[in-house]
Amino acid sequence: MKAAIIEEQGPPSVIRYRDLPRPEPGPGQLLVRIGAVSLNPIDTYIRGGRIPVDIPLPYIPGCDFAGTVEAAGERTRRFRPGDRVWGSNQGLMGRQGSFAEWIAVDEAFAYPTPEGVADEDAAALALVSITAHLGLGRARLARGDTLFVAGGAGGVGSAVLQMARLRGARVLASAGSPERMDICRELGAEAVIDHRREDVAAFLKEHAPSGVDVHWETTRNPDLERIVGSLALNGRLVLMAGREARPPFPVGPFYVKDCTLVGFAMFNAPPEVQQRCAEDINRWLGQGAMKARIGRRFPLARSAEAHGLQEENTLEGAGTLQGKIVLRP
Repeated sequence: MKAAIIEEQGPPSVIRYRDLPRPEPGPGQLLVRIGAVSLNPIDTYIRGGRIPVDIPLPYIPGCDFAGTVEAAGERTRRFRPGDRVWGSNQGLMGRQGSFAEWIAVDEAFAYPTPEGVADEDAAALALVSITAHLGLGRARLARGDTLFVAGGAGGVGSAVLQMARLRGARVLASAGSPERMDICRELGAEAVIDHRREDVAAFLKEHAPSGVDVHWETTRNPDLERIVGSLALNGRLVLMAGREARPPFPVGPFYVKDCTLVGFAMFNAPPEVQQRCAEDINRWLGQGAMKARIGRRFPLARSAEAHGLQEENTLEGAGTLQGKIVLRP
């Protein structure tokens, strides 16, 4: 089979598209013929050595996948050959990734693809939708709450925006361009601000005078002084980006409002918790209530180019990507 692999960590140019033996499913595993994969910032961090993790070499990058079960190993119960599945959590914790024509995946990390949902859409929503679901649960988002998501047109941000609206929350958002602002409105944001040109604090004071109940931050270097100032009594702040960020924290303004700080990483959640997330996600996908935001498509053979584009936008703020990068074999 063909696969995108690295034999050493480094820039996108270390990725090679080569032949590898097709994997065999072990006990509790499925052999999945890949229909589509999507690219996440964490994939570039692992490839580039920005995260101190041990990876098997040669290493196949990629967390997200969608495709069709070709074979099922012993002790599998939920799927059989011919079933369409999607999932995430590949390329982590010593597992090989998804950027290949076939992958052997633990059945616990696979979910049924709803009828009528394309592999591209399922793959594009995999990691970001599970992340959004986990974080909103941790933040105790309730019907009628006001949520502000910074970067509402991004991968995770757009999933948070849609899920919060589906849960009955009032959603405010920021974006970095008029085009991205339009995306936020299309996905259900009540009001949107261009955070590159306008005053976010003034915007939130106007649209949430008593403060926001949940602030979901997607930027790598958050302004915590401003953020804490915008929280309501019992407000919750969700942080899920910026591994190297060390911003000052306004302790006094935070604790006198009985606020809560939520930090989490999707891959720490056990499989059974992520499966419960997938049940809700599948219901919304099947109803057409959630939409994938796909910004660029590449053949799997151009994985190095795709990694370069993701890195330019994640680390360098190029602003040339609106939505997820999806690749097909």
